[in-house]
Amino acid sequence: MEPNGARAAEAKSTFAIPVFSSIDELLATDLHLDAATVAVPTVHHHAVASVLLGAGLDLLVEKPIAATIEQADELLNLAAKNKRILQPGHLERFNPAVLAVQQQLRRPMFFEAHRLSVFTPRALDVDVVLDLMIHDLDIVLTMANSPLREVRAVGLPILSPKVDIANVRVEFESGCVANFTASRVSTERVRKLRFFQPRSYVSIDYARQDLLVIRLDASITPEIAAAIAGGRVYPTLMAQLAAANPTLVAGLAASPNPGLSFLKPPVTPGEPLRLEIQSFLESVRTRQEPLVTALQGRNALALALEIQSTMVAHAHRAGLQDFFASTA
Repeated sequence: MEPNGARAAEAKSTFAIPVFSSIDELLATDLHLDAATVAVPTVHHHAVASVLLGAGLDLLVEKPIAATIEQADELLNLAAKNKRILQPGHLERFNPAVLAVQQQLRRPMFFEAHRLSVFTPRALDVDVVLDLMIHDLDIVLTMANSPLREVRAVGLPILSPKVDIANVRVEFESGCVANFTASRVSTERVRKLRFFQPRSYVSIDYARQDLLVIRLDASITPEIAAAIAGGRVYPTLMAQLAAANPTLVAGLAASPNPGLSFLKPPVTPGEPLRLEIQSFLESVRTRQEPLVTALQGRNALALALEIQSTMVAHAHRAGLQDFFASTA
């Protein structure tokens, strides 16, 4: 669907496909429609998705799933009522590195996410939290798998009327803590997530589709590990280490990080957008729940909106109300 006449004509000519100016025009045709992608400005997600769900279509809705929690809940209820697939477009969940990291998850207790972009005049209908950070919010919510306890956030508009750079700290009931930084006014493009869990550290580079896992060798006791970390490698310790794992002793002196194993788990390369669409179509065919559920999309939106409220409250405490005058 393309309401702009010039673009509609261009698409029709270039791709040799039917193009419609409105949803009503689309639904009035004799085309047999099973599914659709909703890729309109966020403010229109609810209106467009509601009509399509009511018409019996399965939907892939670009993130965020809606503009408000009330709208998101209405879409979830409508999808359930009509027994339709409703999948939010959290593209990064289909990044091959994210798919590969699932087998490495134990009990992550600290996350550090950085998502930085060079400024472009796109997606300015939403702030940086709903534009960029929401990808990492969704992933961390899924991995942490715990109710929220506390949210702290600061953000400022820089080159647009809405917040362009934000820093957030989230604590979960489990004790897990996550720090998020998102910027669309950076001089470089960064897409990274790191997390720590007992005896291991995991680093994901979304852009490179790269995964690194650093683990403390399972045969090393906490006492030996502390001694190695502090540089206290003496004969008695060497004897204890040799008894625990003789193969480590030979490389202990030469290794800059003795007792650590650096793993590069296999990552099957792939285009996240293609993988997302394939997964959605598989759910349409099999009627199985999508990899990214509508409820997860709703929960990511809820956290993003709480972050927005927290940023505004922080601005008032700091006397920065004028910065948010156009975002209220």
